[in-house]
Amino acid sequence: MPATASRAVLRQSQFLTRRTAVRYSSSSSQAASKASEAASAAASKASEGLSRVSSAAGPALNNLGNALRKVGGRTGKVISFVDSLIPPTLYYSKVGLELGKLVFRGQNMTPPSMATFQSYFQPLINSLRSPAAFKNANFVSPQQILARVRNANKKEIALAGVTAAEVIGFFTVGEIIGRMNIVGYKGHPSHEHH
Repeated sequence: MPATASRAVLRQSQFLTRRTAVRYSSSSSQAASKASEAASAAASKASEGLSRVSSAAGPALNNLGNALRKVGGRTGKVISFVDSLIPPTLYYSKVGLELGKLVFRGQNMTPPSMATFQSYFQPLINSLRSPAAFKNANFVSPQQILARVRNANKKEIALAGVTAAEVIGFFTVGEIIGRMNIVGYKGHPSHEHH
């Protein structure tokens, strides 16, 4: 008989455990549904407020834009030029933001902490508060720079050479693009009087 009694107690405890689990799961699902309802209500209130603001400001901005587009002359040309730049600027800024997010997530980057910002900018803030500190500041002297160059190893020298080549290359390409010519600037022939 003791074996059947223990089985009955085991069944009774399993039944109570299931009933308690069902109660808690139904109460937690009810709490989750209430939280979901509250969140959706808050979101709908926020979207209502935003739509009210945009509906109030929308016609005013449209009227201002229409009035500015009617301006003629040089000012009108500038306004139409700026107006034509707004859509691509918005588009490319959104693309850049999304690309930045992808890179940020892909590289597992995190923004620096406030302590890091303070450790970097505190000396600058302190020197701006007391300009007399500039007199006592330890700036890098030419002798220190020369000593560092003399003590550089091959890896540092190679890195400096590659960096210098990159800077010169980018400068040269920028000059070519700026001049729209590979050699020299476009200009007027000189009119010499003899």
